[in-house]
Amino acid sequence: MTHPFLDLAPLTADRFAAIERRVAALLGTEQDVVIMQGEALLPLEGCIRGAAHPGSTALNVVTGPYGQTFGNWLRDCGAEVVDLEVPFHTAVTAEQIDRALTEHPEIDFVSLVHAEAATGNTNPVAEIGEVVRRHGALFMLDAVASVAAEPLLPDAWGVDLCVIGAQKAMGGPAGVSAVSVSERAWARIAANPRAPRRSYLSLLDWKERWIDGGRKALLHAPAQLEMLALEACVERIEAEGLDAVTARHASAAAATRAGASALGGGLEPYVYEARDAAPVATTLRTPAGVDASELVAKALASDPALPLIAGGGALAKEMVRVNHYGADATRGAVQGSLAALGAALGEAGLRVDTDAARKAVSETW
Repeated sequence: MTHPFLDLAPLTADRFAAIERRVAALLGTEQDVVIMQGEALLPLEGCIRGAAHPGSTALNVVTGPYGQTFGNWLRDCGAEVVDLEVPFHTAVTAEQIDRALTEHPEIDFVSLVHAEAATGNTNPVAEIGEVVRRHGALFMLDAVASVAAEPLLPDAWGVDLCVIGAQKAMGGPAGVSAVSVSERAWARIAANPRAPRRSYLSLLDWKERWIDGGRKALLHAPAQLEMLALEACVERIEAEGLDAVTARHASAAAATRAGASALGGGLEPYVYEARDAAPVATTLRTPAGVDASELVAKALASDPALPLIAGGGALAKEMVRVNHYGADATRGAVQGSLAALGAALGEAGLRVDTDAARKAVSETW
C-alpha cells in the first residue's frame, strides 16, 4: 500500500532552491541563505567553528543556557573568549555591549541569542547590531526562538550570521534549520584554515558546491520530510501574513503576563520588565515552597496538551514556562494554561482568582 509520508518523489535541487528563496524572503535578506539538514544546533556550531580560531577574540553574551554553550564551542576552537553575563531575568543592553567592545578592542566576533525561550527574555538586537557594526566585529545571532515571533531584520541590523529554526514560532519541524551569511562572514570563514571543510558542519561546502555551483546539485540527499514541512510552514506564515503572526505572539505574551499577575497565588513574571520579555514564551517564578516541576505536573494532569513545562536544570524548582508559540500562540492556549496553573496552586492551598486571570487575558489580548 502507498503511504503519503513514505512514497514521495525525490526532492529536486530546484525545489530545494525555491524553499531557500522563501526562507530568505521571510527574513527579508539579500544575503545567501543555507538550509542545513539538521536541528539548529548544527548551523550554530558550524558558524562558530567556521569563524572562530586561535588568535581571534570573541565576545559571548550570556543571557541564558545557549550562550553558555556558545562559549564552550568558542573556547574549543582556540579563541579567547570574553563572557558578558547578565541575570536571566533581564536583557543585555547596547551600552553593556559597547563597554565590553571598548574595553577589549581586539574582539572580532560577537555571539548573541535574540530571544531565550528557556529564560523568557529577549535582547534589543537592532541597537546591539549598530554598536557591533561600529566596532567592526562579525556578528552572529541565534534567532531560533525569535523568528516569526518578533521583528527580525538581519540585513538592516548588520547581522552577519543569522541562524533560525522552524520548530518554535514558525510552527514547523525541528529537524531542519537555516542561516543567512553575509559577504563578510563568507570571507572570514574562507580565510580560516580551521573552518570545517568536507564536513557536515561545513558552511563552506554549501557555498562552494551549492551556491557557487548555481544551485544545480545538492551536496547530499536532503531530509525530505523536514524540507517539505519547512515549505508548508513558510507557506502558512505567508498566508496569515508575517505581521499578523508576530502580532499574535505579542498578544499571547502580553496576555499571559497580565493573566498570571491577576491570577495571584504567588506566581510572578520571571523577567522583571515587560520590554525584556520574549513573545515566544512567558516564564513565571513560583512562590516560596512550591516546586515548579510538581506544579506543572499537577497542571498537566488535567490537560497534557497544554504548553506548560518547568524550567531546565537549576531552574526546575522555581520556574514555569508557558510556551505560547506557533500553534499555541492563541487565547485558548493562554487561558487554558493559566486556568490549569490556578487549579494546581489552589490545590496547594494558595489563594487564586481564575476569573480575574481570565478577564485580564481577554482585556489584554
